[in-house]
Amino acid sequence: MKAKLGMSPIAWWNDDLAELSDDVSLEECLRQSRSAGFTGMEMGRRFPNDPEIMLPILKAADVTLCGGWFSGTLVDGEMADNKDRIQPMIDLFKAVNAPCIVYGEVGRSIQGDRSKPLATKPKLSDDEMKAYAKRLTEFGEWCAEQGMPLSYHHHMAAVVETEPELDAFMRYSGAGIPLLLDAGHLAFAGGNVLRAIDNHHTRISHVHVKDVRMGVIEKLDRTKQSFLDAVALGAFTVPGDGSLDFGAIVQRFADHGYEGWFVVEAEQDPKKNPPLRMAQVGYKELMRVMTAAGYTVETQGFPNV
Repeated sequence: MKAKLGMSPIAWWNDDLAELSDDVSLEECLRQSRSAGFTGMEMGRRFPNDPEIMLPILKAADVTLCGGWFSGTLVDGEMADNKDRIQPMIDLFKAVNAPCIVYGEVGRSIQGDRSKPLATKPKLSDDEMKAYAKRLTEFGEWCAEQGMPLSYHHHMAAVVETEPELDAFMRYSGAGIPLLLDAGHLAFAGGNVLRAIDNHHTRISHVHVKDVRMGVIEKLDRTKQSFLDAVALGAFTVPGDGSLDFGAIVQRFADHGYEGWFVVEAEQDPKKNPPLRMAQVGYKELMRVMTAAGYTVETQGFPNV
């Protein structure tokens, strides 16, 4: 089985918490990640939107674009508006041969609002979840028809956060909307990561290997503290530095024959946890557990074409 290892630039630049950002260029971010061993990088705010500019930067760093976040609003927003907003991203991702666009629902979400405690997260009724899942399936099918598949990201403080919410979304949606399984977000939400892999492995197309510090999470007052408060306190980290057993998690993916990207997405204070050092820690741990699970990790970065 083959696997690829990527990173998210959120370890260097946090889009929601400016104080958790390192003042490094895109080129330096890519250099550090590649030097740690990662061959892919998801898109961040310092990436150019022109493939003619992006491709030479990726080639020089020997890195491929392995995904990127789209802020979807289909829980309440219009299908046409979301299609219009994602079309330039589809065109860009096709031009640089990215594997997928990560769909993150921001409609009704409190994930970016530090004034909203975790306990006030939005909840959908069963009928609302059915309608939402149907819209996402239609949207995912349309994006795939344009040549760029989506991967749906369940997320803390959003409408699909908990394991029961994820189960309901998957039950009511169709194969047209694949799943991004994020170990850290599911664990933060109190879910069972191994059970979720067992239940939904046929739809999982992308994986975020985010670790958590359960000691931080367990001390949160969810009636007063927000998702961003939790991030600032250090709720997330890289594999090998947190509480999750990635040996068991990666083995479960291997048991179900998953092949593809495993992306380290770990936002935390770069002054307390320097991104290069954390990238090295995460890569070392992933290589250990992936070798044990029987994966061959691809070392090719930018394609030789």
